[in-house]
Amino acid sequence: MSTQPTTAADTIRVLVIEDDPVAAAAHALYVGRVPGFAVAGVVHSRADASHFLKRTPVDLLLLDLYLPDGHGLQLVRSLRSAGHGADVIAVTSARDLTVVREGVSLGVVQYVLKPFTFSTLRDRLARYAQFRAAAGEASGQEEVDRALSVLRAPQPVALPKGLTQSTLQTITRALREAGPEGVSSGAAASALGISRITARRYLEYLVDSGRADRAPQYGQIGRPELRYRWLSGR
Repeated sequence: MSTQPTTAADTIRVLVIEDDPVAAAAHALYVGRVPGFAVAGVVHSRADASHFLKRTPVDLLLLDLYLPDGHGLQLVRSLRSAGHGADVIAVTSARDLTVVREGVSLGVVQYVLKPFTFSTLRDRLARYAQFRAAAGEASGQEEVDRALSVLRAPQPVALPKGLTQSTLQTITRALREAGPEGVSSGAAASALGISRITARRYLEYLVDSGRADRAPQYGQIGRPELRYRWLSGR
């Protein structure tokens, strides 16, 4: 079994299906930044996706499961019934393992849970491209297992030194629950029982990874306070 380098003719055409326009634009931007991939189109509903696919060939669907006119897996099911063989990467906040199992049976090759960073999606797309490029005949069970493991065993995205996934998840949850008013590093630190410096490191990491923003809030006399806000759709 061998792999061949991607050429212009081998570019993987992706249809982004996402009802949130901000998130859809971000996902399309991410896809366009990964070598070997091109955005074929962006649609915001199941019906629009069906119409698009009738006239435009694509290789991969980047599919949000919660669409305004039906569940994403309903779209996949109808495509399979019509003989459409495009692969699917589900981009979703859904964590129901029953849904995951159903998606696997319909040909969903990867799940990317929201919120995610560009590096997370880039890793999944690169693994998908490697799996797709495999050709020839496997020499045995080990080579078949190796090919499948490319999809099923993604490496965790490394955090900067000193940051942990558990604390990042806690900070992320607090920031999302704060809503449009956002939260300061001091308030986050007090609520979570960590130091202000630690809270700020995590909040700044979320800003740098494109999942949050920060802005000064002017109030009492003195230096303005930085408030951090979760970005919708991330």
